[in-house]
Amino acid sequence: MIHAIIIPILMGFSIFLCGMKLMELALHRLTGPRLLDALHSSTATPLHGLAMGTVSTALLQSSTAVTVITIGLVNARLLSFPRTLGIVLGTNIGTCLTTELIGLNIHALAVPLLIGSFGTWLLTALFKEMRLLPRIGQSAWLETSRSASVAVCGFGMLLAGLTIMQSIGPAVEQSALFDWFMARSANSLLWGVAAGTALTAAVHSSSAVIGLVMGFATIGAMPLDVGISIILGANIGTCVTAMLASIGGSRGGKLVALTHFVLNVGGAILFLPFAGELAAAAEWLSHSPASSIAHAQTIYNVACSLLALPVCYLPFWRKLQNTV
Repeated sequence: MIHAIIIPILMGFSIFLCGMKLMELALHRLTGPRLLDALHSSTATPLHGLAMGTVSTALLQSSTAVTVITIGLVNARLLSFPRTLGIVLGTNIGTCLTTELIGLNIHALAVPLLIGSFGTWLLTALFKEMRLLPRIGQSAWLETSRSASVAVCGFGMLLAGLTIMQSIGPAVEQSALFDWFMARSANSLLWGVAAGTALTAAVHSSSAVIGLVMGFATIGAMPLDVGISIILGANIGTCVTAMLASIGGSRGGKLVALTHFVLNVGGAILFLPFAGELAAAAEWLSHSPASSIAHAQTIYNVACSLLALPVCYLPFWRKLQNTV
């Protein structure tokens, strides 16, 4: 069990998280300052906020990062709480980009991406640090190319780590614990929601948990409706970091984290009874079990955000603006 499951999962998860963090840092360096200005100026209405939250999360590849940034802006009184409602809705949509890319089954590109990104980064280092061509070394595009190469390297590491984690599928399928979980999930999908919530809260990455679910679905070890229940739980578990970030902050910052939590819990409660229908819709749009999981998450998050969007226009939120 140690060699077949524990070591590969720890190794793959470490590589996956390193890749996610590299992508986040590099993309933040590329777009961070402009995104902060955009978050502040382009949230006049909930619809504008939704669009900005979606784009920001897709660019930073981290819904948690955008939510935590938003909480920080509210705590600093640079952004009022009502203007964050659309952003929170948009983060759930933007986070689907990673899983949709994973669902394309492009794991074989991991090594070429790593080699290509390292080669690009090495060239930028030679031009800038070694000053082989001083004129090129001072170009603004050189720094952009360096950050972009680091982001691509992070994505390559993400794919490599996910490949290693998914390799444990057959071994996990044969374990008694997995049999016990599948037996309980067959009776109630709440077990899947609980598992997704606990795993995501523990590892602070819904993408990693959903990637594992894709691996199990690919080898036929997990029915699609159980996988969808884990996705619903993962969306709840991803709220933990934001809730922790809001501790000790202003009332507005706490309300941002609470809104995020209520949205994801409410969405899970609303969609869990229709897991079968969601699975059928995802399968109809998909070409593989992995892409079915990715499409199910996208359909769920888009539907939840669009259903909640009209609520953001209620006068209730404007009243809160004077008290936060």
